[in-house]
Amino acid sequence: MFLLGPGLFLPLEQEVSRALAERRTLNLGGAPLVRRAATIGIGLALGVLVIMIATSRPLVEHVFDDQLLLLVGLAIGVIAALAGHLTRGCLSGTSNFRAYGVYIGADGLIRFLLCIVVAIAGVKTAGWYGVAVGAAGLLAVPVALRVQRPQLEAGPEAAWREISRALGYLLAASLCAYTLMNIGPVLVKVLATDAETKIAGRFLSAVVVARIPLFLFQAIQAALLPKLTGLASAGRLGDFRAGLRRLLAVVAVLAVLGTIVGYILGPFVVKTMSGPEFVMTHRTMGLLAAGSGFYMMALALAQAVIALGGHRRQLVGWFSGVVALLLTTWLASDDLYLRVELGLLVGSLVAFAVMGYLLIRRLILSARQAIELEPGNVIDALHDIAVEP
Repeated sequence: MFLLGPGLFLPLEQEVSRALAERRTLNLGGAPLVRRAATIGIGLALGVLVIMIATSRPLVEHVFDDQLLLLVGLAIGVIAALAGHLTRGCLSGTSNFRAYGVYIGADGLIRFLLCIVVAIAGVKTAGWYGVAVGAAGLLAVPVALRVQRPQLEAGPEAAWREISRALGYLLAASLCAYTLMNIGPVLVKVLATDAETKIAGRFLSAVVVARIPLFLFQAIQAALLPKLTGLASAGRLGDFRAGLRRLLAVVAVLAVLGTIVGYILGPFVVKTMSGPEFVMTHRTMGLLAAGSGFYMMALALAQAVIALGGHRRQLVGWFSGVVALLLTTWLASDDLYLRVELGLLVGSLVAFAVMGYLLIRRLILSARQAIELEPGNVIDALHDIAVEP
């Protein structure tokens, strides 16, 4: 759910936000543009749902342990992601940030409360919890709109290119980035033998704990990346490099500390949070934390590449990381956990290395000639990739 939802519809949110902001500066109404974006989003959602229906039998049997309600929850989650990200794009594009924040809070709170209701009802299987998690994002939409409604006035009809000129690249890059971040537990589940079917959930708990530095990284991104994009758009590349060096230094320290703490305390934290049967080795937690660290570094470089007008190029970095992840998982080891741990580590490392190479090339090019930033690139760069637990 956290792969398909943001992976598919976060780029749509970004493009809606950018295009609405652009229309506002020109005093043009945004309602036709939102209708066009909704058409694109509904098409994407329907395509995914058709694929899910066509593959429902193997999904239910091999991924969801014969619990059909988990597939239903996933389908609801895809629809909720479309509604949620489209709403968020409308709210941010019209500067209704109070309602935007209400949506984020309501999504988490409703998810939590629905799961409490399911628990009180005495449900012992995972299916209804999946439905609760999927439905939360959908229920959060009217809550946010009750606080503030975006002013979407009538205006000139929107051309397809107005909303979709960078959407394809952003969509592909977002899917690759979310795959690299979220595919680990899925791989464990798919590759597990019959005797290992119960350990996928344990691996997910370990991944969540190892990602804690990623949540902290969001505050750093929100504070520093807007300045980088402003410097890039103003052509102040010397200041851009200095700011980027400071950003990478902070992220590197966070990544190293996260790896050390994860290796030392990670097994204790997982066991304390999830129960005595969730036993994780120091090796597992250390490798997962190191992979999260390299992912943070790749994420920082990707945003810098976008700020310099290279939103197409960042796709190359994330795609390279996914390919490296899959190859490493296939070839590395026969140990289920180790092969996925190494895959996540190598995939994030490759994404970081390729993104660094692309950024260096872009900076060298910028030293020789002025970079033409396409409309919307700066705004795209300000939308950091959200991290879902």
